[in-house]
Amino acid sequence: MERDNTWKTYSHDELMAVEQINNSYKACLDEGKTERECVKVTVRMLEERGYKSLNSMIEEGAGLKTGDKVYAVCMGKSVAAFHIGSRPLEHGMNILGAHIDSPRIDVKQNPLYENEELSYLDTHYYGGIKKYQWVTLPLALHGVVAKKDGSLVEIHIGDKEEDPVFAVTDLLVHLASKQMEKKANAVIEGEKLDLLFASRPVNNDSSLEKEEKEAVKKNVLRILEASYGISEEDFVSAELEIVPAGNARDCGIDRSMIMAYGQDDRVCAFTSLFALLDVEKVDKTACCILVDKEEIGSVGATGMHSRFFENVLAELVALTGETSDLKVRRALQNSKMLSSDVSAAFDPMFAETFEKRSSAFFGKGLVFNKFTGSRGKSGSNDANAEYLAQIRRAMDSKNVAYQFAELGKVDAGGGGTIAYIMANYGMEVIDSGVAVLCMHAPWEITSKADVYEAYKGYKAFIEEM
Repeated sequence: MERDNTWKTYSHDELMAVEQINNSYKACLDEGKTERECVKVTVRMLEERGYKSLNSMIEEGAGLKTGDKVYAVCMGKSVAAFHIGSRPLEHGMNILGAHIDSPRIDVKQNPLYENEELSYLDTHYYGGIKKYQWVTLPLALHGVVAKKDGSLVEIHIGDKEEDPVFAVTDLLVHLASKQMEKKANAVIEGEKLDLLFASRPVNNDSSLEKEEKEAVKKNVLRILEASYGISEEDFVSAELEIVPAGNARDCGIDRSMIMAYGQDDRVCAFTSLFALLDVEKVDKTACCILVDKEEIGSVGATGMHSRFFENVLAELVALTGETSDLKVRRALQNSKMLSSDVSAAFDPMFAETFEKRSSAFFGKGLVFNKFTGSRGKSGSNDANAEYLAQIRRAMDSKNVAYQFAELGKVDAGGGGTIAYIMANYGMEVIDSGVAVLCMHAPWEITSKADVYEAYKGYKAFIEEM
């Protein structure tokens, strides 16, 4: 079933709207390179639009009424926001869910070492990456260091023009004959993804012995103490992430695309947030939940498998004057959800991996996946036909461009999302998102038209379902 390229249909005003949404999206990508940063961006935008913290409402003993806007944060890494509708919560919600963690390289807890007068940070990669893609790139260091006195030091190095950048080195091609014979997954081993951090030894130190072997590391520690007030021991209670340095950029001579780090899945997260913020009134309560840890199985307290969302909903029900667990269960079961995660865009350079009739294409709008998983639909949520019909009706009512797709050929591989987790409550769930080229690479590419249609689609879902 052929879909028109959406660029052909836009009026002048719509083209202006496309650029406006995408400029806002790029700004969010630049500010939110880690899940903690994404939550900070999200909370700021929510509060600017009148959303109140759930904790503050509980402390005030405030009740919950139609039109109220409330949010809750889990450990600084996940956030859920609610626009309360006119119908009781037990009638269900319209939920937009996405994840805000992205593949990256993490710094270990005892990372700093010196080797042949070069200082490195020891690392452990996070999520599904092609390790060879992360070498010889300018890299940035983002995260937090928690000190024993309770203070939190934020680290952002590498994205400002005046900042230094970091790198993971690779073997020069002149000496790489044996390396080039290896399989792609072994060309760069995980233990060789350590970050080149410094090379200058400490100077003019009378306490430095002639046989001192770690003068570069000692200089690094001096810089860290002077600049951030942190010691080597503080790395133990740090969460530091290595991400590509640089901002989101327009891609293509026609500026029709965006190239940026972390678009899986922040392209769905931020467009879902934009949609929630732009809805004025709702019949059913609208919810946007942005979670951590999807790239490693949605585990832990900040992943979708945790009880965070369920607990927050119980608090909301309590603020309506009820304490019934049954009403919480009804609210979950009667809800409808878009599990918003990216889809693989058809790449003509690797056409043999795709089944063209069931592929997502740039410029053809929001992508729906009836099921994900791998091979025999293993690990997937498989949406009901009746729910798909409702989705089609909602999208068509708001003139949203959309397409249906699968993730590559049946036996080629596969992937999962948070959809099956929420479906455990008995709610209707379907995967939806934006088509991406170079998914899970340090730099990913999306179509501006698809970003805009995703925003329109998520807004239509809230208003029409």
